[in-house]
Amino acid sequence: MLEPERWALFLDIDGTLIELAETPDGIVVPPDLPENLHRLSMSLGGALALVTGRALPYADQLFTPYKFPIAGLHGSERRDPSGAISRVEVGAAFEDLKAALVREARQWPGVLVEDKGAAVAAHYRQALEQREAVEAAMPRYLDMAGPDFTLQHGKMVMEIRPAQASKGHALQAFLDQPPFKGRKPIAIGDDVTDEAMFRTANELGGHSIRITETPGDTEAKSTLPSAAALRAAIKALASGVKPDAA
Repeated sequence: MLEPERWALFLDIDGTLIELAETPDGIVVPPDLPENLHRLSMSLGGALALVTGRALPYADQLFTPYKFPIAGLHGSERRDPSGAISRVEVGAAFEDLKAALVREARQWPGVLVEDKGAAVAAHYRQALEQREAVEAAMPRYLDMAGPDFTLQHGKMVMEIRPAQASKGHALQAFLDQPPFKGRKPIAIGDDVTDEAMFRTANELGGHSIRITETPGDTEAKSTLPSAAALRAAIKALASGVKPDAA
């Protein structure tokens, strides 16, 4: 990477660093990816962060033994470069809502309800015929959650999460702290959930990349065709090689 001291890198996980799987627990982490991310982070002076819909503890497991600065649950929780963790707290009413959603989802064979703590997601990747049922029910649960929450659409998933958090806000929060401060952001993701991050990176004079085979409607300035292509670029950069020469 030319002039690595100028840049800060922000990476989504699912569909970006790692291929999507049928279930959230089904993803496979290539064995060399954690080490390559660590080496790239070191070359950037530590200015590399993960920005994901995953909860922090689960995301950390994927990249053991390394722990990177990370924003989880689309920015609802964040571990800053010092290791300090901040979270949006939810109350008993949200716990009741999640339990009610789990009960109703028993009527939707193949739909997986993922409890993320301060957020809850309904995945219908394995039950596309249940899409209409999920899309009809989730706004109702959003109404139950109240104005402090929002409904996030993703690839065959709908998620209720705290409204004040977004991947764009998370990116900005990192840029307010060393070693990210004073650098230009590069944001890389694959889904509509990453568009806020792309938009913020662009507004700050950085760059944005969407992982997709077809550009489509996106705020991203450029694209890569696959997670494998991104991993190849990361490996090359971690080795001090230009990606197009990898």
